[in-house]
Amino acid sequence: LNCYTIFIFLRARRFIMKKTAEGGGTNALRVFHPAIKPCPSEKQILRESGIIMESIYGDNLPRMQAVMDEVLGYIREVRDQLKAKYGSDPVEHCLSRIKTDDSMREKCRRQGLPETEESALSVIHDAIGIRVVCAFLSDVYAVRDYLTSIPVLSVVEEKDYIRHAKPNGYRSLHMIFRHTCGLYVEIQLRTISEDTWAALEHNIKYKKEIGGNNALLVKELKRCADELASTDLSMQTLHDMIYEENSAEMQTEAQN
Repeated sequence: LNCYTIFIFLRARRFIMKKTAEGGGTNALRVFHPAIKPCPSEKQILRESGIIMESIYGDNLPRMQAVMDEVLGYIREVRDQLKAKYGSDPVEHCLSRIKTDDSMREKCRRQGLPETEESALSVIHDAIGIRVVCAFLSDVYAVRDYLTSIPVLSVVEEKDYIRHAKPNGYRSLHMIFRHTCGLYVEIQLRTISEDTWAALEHNIKYKKEIGGNNALLVKELKRCADELASTDLSMQTLHDMIYEENSAEMQTEAQN
């Protein structure tokens, strides 16, 4: 698409918009030639000319957004239920995203897959991603149990790196759900401690210069992960003790 073609296109577009505003509609196109057909959209012209690339998701982005919003709604439901039971929100924060075109295409190339809609939505399962960060370990599994009970969601894959941590110390619960509409959603559930460690590990690991201390770095990261995991268990114990004491007090008051 050369500069002259772009110039002509922009002039024609401005003229058509003006005629349309005056009530000429698509008939304004025939000013240029009696036999001319209504021109395609600007986006279509740019796409066919190679200026913009077709989304790897095709026309599925609105549907993907709807599924993501629906699952976030289920997470809000379980948050409300646990908040009513324990008196506090079990989720510290929740993040969601649809993987960008560039990121998905790069992943396809990395896995040796064609950059197609099928690869993005059927072979790769994390186009829609949600991360739920919880206060306590029990909250992680409470959210997990609630999501597995949703009729429109079926568990495709579950990897419990909390009970079975990765060698480097990474802990998180990874789940892949398949919605009845055919779209997949990846959900990561973890505690505040686990999320903090993962963020710091990512920041440290991908520094450009780590010198010859790589072995020491890996060892210290693992030690920190284990200490944070121990802290999570201690905090869970305290949480359970407080809840049991409060429940006992409420029962005593109810009996009196």
